[in-house]
Amino acid sequence: MPKSTKQNGTVYLVGGGPGDLGLVTLRAKECIENADVIVYDHLANPELLRWARDDAEIIYAGKEPGESRTQQEINTLLIDKAREGKQVVRLKGGDPFVFGRGAEEAQAIADTGIAFELCLASPRRSPGRLMQASP
Repeated sequence: MPKSTKQNGTVYLVGGGPGDLGLVTLRAKECIENADVIVYDHLANPELLRWARDDAEIIYAGKEPGESRTQQEINTLLIDKAREGKQVVRLKGGDPFVFGRGAEEAQAIADTGIAFELCLASPRRSPGRLMQASP
């Protein structure tokens, strides 16, 4: 992971899991609770935002046809907020790397030298279903 300067914040790419608050990782909850800025999309369970601090800046990124920011605009927003020294959460529904363009966001952040952390979602399948699918 790239090192950030003291003045830069950190970007946390957080997966919100399959929608059930009980399936969100403890690390994801901690990131949301400590964030200065949360940039979320329409697939993230809005109940997750209740964990945000009262003074956190909450930014809707859309990602639905006709209302969304471009991926470049989102990348720039994450980078600019981190350069302000803020702890930034990019909150996505599910896993940020499954249909979520998390790799593009991670690469854009890495290219600037700003620190980032991946906080992946819990699996959508239960252990019982995984065992059921096993030979």
